[in-house]
Amino acid sequence: MEKKKYYISVQGQTIMEQQGDAAYELEIEANSEEIEKLRKLFVMLKESDHNCFFRAQYLAIPYHHDNSNDRYDYYLKEIYNYIYELGTDETKQHLASITDSLNTMGWAEEK
Repeated sequence: MEKKKYYISVQGQTIMEQQGDAAYELEIEANSEEIEKLRKLFVMLKESDHNCFFRAQYLAIPYHHDNSNDRYDYYLKEIYNYIYELGTDETKQHLASITDSLNTMGWAEEK
């Protein structure tokens, strides 16, 4: 399948074919199957976010014991990993610099 350039906003959970349609953070090159997978990951992230909202009403549950937040974090990481995989060279450099910055701040990825 032919790959096309897409413009991605993780914050807005949008995938655009036209650069000027809306604000975006990252560029990828993907085929239709890869875009469908990314859309599904955004849906899962949105569902997890929705569940976090309802869980937040129960203040007695600490964040570190919260499955809803764990699922949200999981899907957010999956999205960024997938974008890195499909990303242009500039996108890959940008995401690598963010990871490097987090690691130097003590946010090393958990294994």
